[in-house]
Amino acid sequence: MSTQPATENKPSPVQDAVPPAKAATTLLGYGRERVERARGGEMGSLPAVAGLIVLVVFFWIVQPGFLSLYNIANLVTQAAPIIILAMGLVFVLLLGEIDLSAGTASGVCAALMAVMIVRHNMAWYFAVLLAVITGAVLGFLIGWLRAKARIPSFVVTLAAFLSFQGIVLMQVGKAGSVSLPDQAAKPIITLEGYNNNLMPLWLGWVMLAVVAGGYALVKLRIAVSRRSAGLESEPTLVTVAKTVAMVILGAIFVYVLGENRAIQQNAFFNNLKIEGIPWVVLLLIVLTVGLTFILSRTRYGRHVYAVGGNDEASRRAGIRVDRIRISVFVVCSLLAAVAGIVQASQLESVASNFGAGNTLLLAVGAAVIGGTSLFGGRGRIMDAVWGGLVVAVIQNGMGDLIKGANSQAWQWIVTGLVLLLAAGFDAASRRVGGADSR
Repeated sequence: MSTQPATENKPSPVQDAVPPAKAATTLLGYGRERVERARGGEMGSLPAVAGLIVLVVFFWIVQPGFLSLYNIANLVTQAAPIIILAMGLVFVLLLGEIDLSAGTASGVCAALMAVMIVRHNMAWYFAVLLAVITGAVLGFLIGWLRAKARIPSFVVTLAAFLSFQGIVLMQVGKAGSVSLPDQAAKPIITLEGYNNNLMPLWLGWVMLAVVAGGYALVKLRIAVSRRSAGLESEPTLVTVAKTVAMVILGAIFVYVLGENRAIQQNAFFNNLKIEGIPWVVLLLIVLTVGLTFILSRTRYGRHVYAVGGNDEASRRAGIRVDRIRISVFVVCSLLAAVAGIVQASQLESVASNFGAGNTLLLAVGAAVIGGTSLFGGRGRIMDAVWGGLVVAVIQNGMGDLIKGANSQAWQWIVTGLVLLLAAGFDAASRRVGGADSR
């Protein structure tokens, strides 16, 4: 992955957060402007959202049980580790770099957490903190080798990918896996599951109110600040429509997961209540809001986009390019550690191949499918969310749709084709926008 030529124009972080200065003030004008931006190659997450809708409708038609209460909750928890790992990769991809070691880094951190809890009787919170710190240290080492030693990120992270697999094997040992005890894992670490690990029903509604209200307030503040500066802002009707849509979709989600989904599975569970939103949803919301704020509303975020657009121009502008480059690998590995903790809590164990195999491929696919460019300079945290949901829907839907020896093979084929289609959209949008697609 190399830096971009000086002639290439990149969207600034402000473009990801607010409409451009020439935004139309009427609903019709806003619609026309969005169409023109799409024609100019700025499609953002639109293809991913459209693809997600098409996939959900398709699997719902061919297998009505796809949208059962139990399967909806499964989709959320299955997508969570992929989404979190993809969020970290967005930072790296924004600089036109790649981190092939993110998956196995999550394995190293998850294995460390499990070993410290099970074999050394460490308190869960210290073990989790140690795992997250370890992720940050691993990212710093990778970033330093890339920025200071000038070793290409592909080579550095490929070497780390191989080495981290060996470290996981050493940590797990001859047993082949480390199982997390229920007393340590379920009530605290596990972010999905049964009674103790699901949000109370009332908290789901409170979360929806806070998210929707916060979104409306942020949009209002942006509109007021832009108008006070003499800039045109997003039409009020558009803001209201987005907020109402968020409230409606969120209310459906909270209501559906508030129903008892145990009775749909097995008569054995008839006396058990499984209702409520998995706690991992709250974690995803916190990460999405926090990381979006960092990229779109801070000087650091603007520097990340600037370096991704042209590192030499950024250096001449006084930006510490090496520090930015190191930092994105730190963020990526830190979030990889969080993803590993979440996945380990779901599986309640850490195996010797944890984080290897398809883990990295699915996360990179999620980021690219969501709209993050492989060439740097363009991407948002929401890209990881939409892309992660697309990947989870494909895996879940194809797993139930096709049975037999070739079921997993078809999952890989379809996921690969979707990733290729997303990369094609990226290349086509860059050509339309006048950028070098290489």
